Amino acid sequence: MTSADMTQAAGLQVNLEQLLSSNGIRLNASQRRRLKWLVERLGGATIHQGGSAPARNSGVIIVLEPPSGPAAEILYRSLRTDCALVIPFGENPAFDFLKSKLTDFGSIGPSIDGPHEMWWGGINWRAIAPDDGARTDAPLRVVSCYPRAYGDDHARPLRETLAEFGIAHDIASIDTADGDCMRASEKTAFIQRMWRAHREPLLFVEADATLNEPPLLPSNLDCDVALHKWNRWEMSARTLFLGRSAAAEALLHNWHHIATAYPPVWEGYLLDQAWSLTSSQTPLDTVWLARSYHAPAEDAGTPRHTSIIHNLPTDNADLGPDAEFGIAMRTARRASRSGGRDSMIVLKSQATATDAITVIMRDIATSDAREVAASIEAVTGAFAADCGGFGRLELSLCPWQDDIRAAKSAARTANNQIIEIAPWQALPADLFRTVGQSREAGSVVVMAGQRG
Repeated sequence: MTSADMTQAAGLQVNLEQLLSSNGIRLNASQRRRLKWLVERLGGATIHQGGSAPARNSGVIIVLEPPSGPAAEILYRSLRTDCALVIPFGENPAFDFLKSKLTDFGSIGPSIDGPHEMWWGGINWRAIAPDDGARTDAPLRVVSCYPRAYGDDHARPLRETLAEFGIAHDIASIDTADGDCMRASEKTAFIQRMWRAHREPLLFVEADATLNEPPLLPSNLDCDVALHKWNRWEMSARTLFLGRSAAAEALLHNWHHIATAYPPVWEGYLLDQAWSLTSSQTPLDTVWLARSYHAPAEDAGTPRHTSIIHNLPTDNADLGPDAEFGIAMRTARRASRSGGRDSMIVLKSQATATDAITVIMRDIATSDAREVAASIEAVTGAFAADCGGFGRLELSLCPWQDDIRAAKSAARTANNQIIEIAPWQALPADLFRTVGQSREAGSVVVMAGQRG
């Protein structure tokens, strides 16, 4: 990097920090890095103001308040194809409508220094993806496995194509307990072996997939994990990129652990639950891959330029065997966020106790985004300042009564203490100390107070 480049980068960092601080936006280190990455590629960042159209020279538009339906339409129609939209408070369901009009590019989980889910998206992938067929120096190893019962010829086309593209790969047949059916735990055990054996980022591709071009996009995105959401909600394990990061390793570990514990459950839902768990505990940088990385064979909706074509039915049916499975989280996953029945953020304290406390935040649908964001920061800040002897905090955002009931049921099952609050309520600095002194596992403390 030349001195001029270093000066420009320093100026960019200062401008971004000023923009964030002057608008009261708290981002963690992973989220700041992604925002800087976007600005470097697309141009300067600006804050979206109400119903106005963004400045035409803005490459990154930051939205702090959810627009109404008409305002969302105006914003959508004003966006250039070569820009990105960033929502720093992406955990809030009030932004779901705006997200639904756009293409999901990625999301990054919360942490104590930035207790929000950051979402980013745009019109289409062309603004972010490199030119078709562009080669880069980013390292990558493609890995795949299949039941030994399929025979050696099963993965021959994939091996030959990877060799033709000059991409390092490891493809192996494995012993499976169910003959020609591979369990999720067997697949994850194989990927873990590949993780330990190699130093490059890994791209798992199903052995019967067809590659039309080198699958280079994921390794150029500098993310922890990249995958495709089938039907915009169901996480597919047929194309899965894992960067060389502690967060990616944690996701892989959690996926294998859950898959081993629940062998009959289909792998997409197990991966979903591992993603939710990992995202709540670490700022997992996730990229949602375009359809071109998960194109069904002979599907009329398949993009003209595709990288990976999977041997899937052409009727757009769900990947899972049960169409009703996981229906509770579909709305949230379509918006790339945790749902009311998930813990949005899980924080550990320095206390040696194993006792945990669940905070349920209700009434978020009738509160503005800043109010909800401030309440999340107040809860996590109070726990960091005085955990009250609790070893872990689990915070859930519950827009509906059934979400509240589900969160309480899960907390009681885990013998957690429960606090129920609303975003507009002022919280005492010693909240967790006070509750901790008179705690009873499974009991609920409802914070009193009227909206001002």
